[in-house]
Amino acid sequence: MQTRLGTALPRRAESAVADALADTRVVLVNGARQSGKSTLVRLVAKERDTEWRDLDLASTRQAALTDPDGFIESPDLMVIDEIQRAPDLLLAIKAQVDRDPRPGRYLLTGSARVLGLRALPDTLVGRMETIELWPFSQGEIDSTPDAFIDAVFEHGPEIRHNSEVTRTDYAERIVRGGFPEAIARTNEKRRRAFFDNYVGDLIARDVRQLSDIERTTEMRTLVRMLAARSGQLLVPSSLGNDLGLGANTVKRYLSLLEEVYLVKRIPAWSRNLSSRATMTPKVAFVDSGIAASLIGADTRSLLRPGGHLGPLLEGFVLMELARQIGWSTEDVTLSHYRTKDQVAVDAVLENRRGQVVGIEIKAASTVGPDDFRHLRHLADRLADDFITGIVLHTGHQTLPFGPKLRAVPISALWQLSAS
Repeated sequence: MQTRLGTALPRRAESAVADALADTRVVLVNGARQSGKSTLVRLVAKERDTEWRDLDLASTRQAALTDPDGFIESPDLMVIDEIQRAPDLLLAIKAQVDRDPRPGRYLLTGSARVLGLRALPDTLVGRMETIELWPFSQGEIDSTPDAFIDAVFEHGPEIRHNSEVTRTDYAERIVRGGFPEAIARTNEKRRRAFFDNYVGDLIARDVRQLSDIERTTEMRTLVRMLAARSGQLLVPSSLGNDLGLGANTVKRYLSLLEEVYLVKRIPAWSRNLSSRATMTPKVAFVDSGIAASLIGADTRSLLRPGGHLGPLLEGFVLMELARQIGWSTEDVTLSHYRTKDQVAVDAVLENRRGQVVGIEIKAASTVGPDDFRHLRHLADRLADDFITGIVLHTGHQTLPFGPKLRAVPISALWQLSAS
C-alpha cells in the first residue's frame, strides 16, 4: 500500500488557506488535534512577514488574557495557534479588522469548533473564513485523485472503476486511520499507544476546557460506545439508559465530542417523500483508526465472521465523503435516509440543484439485486432528480444492476478522477 508519511500536507489545503488570506481579513483553520494544522499554517506563512502566537504556552496565554488588545497588534500577518484557549481575543480581533479591513490580517488555528464555544463573546460574521482540516483522506495518503463526488455527479451511472484493493487492504486502512502520526507508526502497538493517548488527552484537556464535565469515567465509556456504533443511528436516550445518565447530559456530552472533532453527526435527509421518514442522525468517528482502537479491533479481528468490519467500514466511507466535500467542485450536502418502514440508504449526496446520488455501503465482496432495493425506493420517488444509486463494496469490479444502478468498489472514493 503506497502511503505518504510524516508531516506532508495536502497541497489543496495549503492552496485553500492562501486563497482565503488573499481576500479575507481573518482565516481560521479548524480541525482535530494533530491533523496538521500548525504545520499547514507554517507552510502558508513562510513567505510572509509573520508574528506567531502559540496559546498552548502558558506565558503567551496569560499575556493574551491580560491585554487582548495589545496582544493582537501587528503590522504583519499574525498567526494565533489554538485560539480556543483564549476566545476573548476574537472580540479584540473584530475591533482591529473593523478599523483596518485589509485582507490577510490574522491566521488562526483551533482544535475545537470555535464558534460553538460557550465563552465566545462575539463572532466574526462577514470577516472570517473557516477552513476545516480533517485527518488525511485515503487519496491524500496515496496521492490519488480523491474526486469521487465530482465524478459521480458528472458521469452518473457511467462511472467505471476496477480495483485491486482487497478486503484485507480495506481493514488495514480502517485500523490505520488518517492522522499523520498514526500513519507514520507502522508498529501496531505503538499506533495503539498514540490512539490511547490521543483520546485520553482530548477528554482530560480539551473537553474539560470546553465544559466542566462532572463524570469523566462516563464520558470515556460513552466514547467507547460510540466507537462500537460508528455509522449507526444516534439515539441519546438509548445511550443514556446504557450509561445511567439523563438524555440531556448525553446530548451535552455528544456536543462536546463534536466540538473537539472526535465524532461527526450525519443528519437525516428528507424531501417530504414520505411522512414516515425519520429524522434521527447517524454518528461517525472522524478517524476510523481511533474507533477501531477503542473497541480493540485490529485487521485480523475485523475480517473474522461477526467482526466489526461492517459498522466501521460505513463510518470510514461516510468520513471519506465528508472530507471530499471540502474540495469537490460540486457543492453537495451529506445525509442519510431512513423511514419507519426500515427503508434505509446509508448516504445521500444532494447538490444545490436538488440532484441526488444514493449510496449503500457493503462489507461484502459480492453484490446482488436485493442490495439495491432501498436505492430503487429512492429512485422511484425522486424520478429525474435521481442521478444514480451506488452500492459501494469490497470486490473488484463495477457492475450494472439496472438503469442508474451500479455496484462500485469502495476504492473509487479516492481513485476516481473528475474527468
